[in-house]
Amino acid sequence: MLIIRLQRVGKKKYPTYRIIISEKTKDTHGDYLEQLGTFNPHLKENQLNIDAEKVKHWISKGAQMSETVNNLLVTNKIIEGKKMKSVYLSKKRKAKLEEKDKAKVETAAKAKADAEAKAKAEAEAKAAAEEAAKVQAEAPVETPAPVAVEETKTEPAPVEEVKSVEAPVEEKSEAEIPVPVAEEPKVEVAPVEEVKPAEPIPTSEAPTA
Repeated sequence: MLIIRLQRVGKKKYPTYRIIISEKTKDTHGDYLEQLGTFNPHLKENQLNIDAEKVKHWISKGAQMSETVNNLLVTNKIIEGKKMKSVYLSKKRKAKLEEKDKAKVETAAKAKADAEAKAKAEAEAKAAAEEAAKVQAEAPVETPAPVAVEETKTEPAPVEEVKSVEAPVEEKSEAEIPVPVAEEPKVEVAPVEEVKPAEPIPTSEAPTA
């Protein structure tokens, strides 16, 4: 039985694929009858490069297709049909994915409930504020009664006249009045001249007889 399937080639961590037709019982890396095209999943455009006429020719001869090749051909509209399930999960993997999906659903539901509660609280607060404003607007405004202000007249305080008290002048008796003393005339003393002693008169020698 012939099958059209992928054969992995390329570098490590950068796989590319050949689209080949071979016996179903043979290894994918073994011999094949013909290469029908290539597939590079790393490209953004033109990932699939295949000869559509050859593919249809082998299909008409009874060749089967792997699930991945079938999905690629349907996606690129080379053939018509439905996509097939190409990935098979173990029970452990399925349980893990189900738990993950369940946790996502619970988180989304909790977030939705919190958002609804918050919106409800905001709506209630807004309604209460509007009601309070309405009541305040309808309530009559009481005007305060005028307060009578008593006018107090301020009378000027009497100014006391200050009488100047003259101190009595004491009369002094004649005895207490000091009598001015006449100053004695000052006698100027003439300077005394020093008397120099008289020089001795030389005596002439008496004439001899």
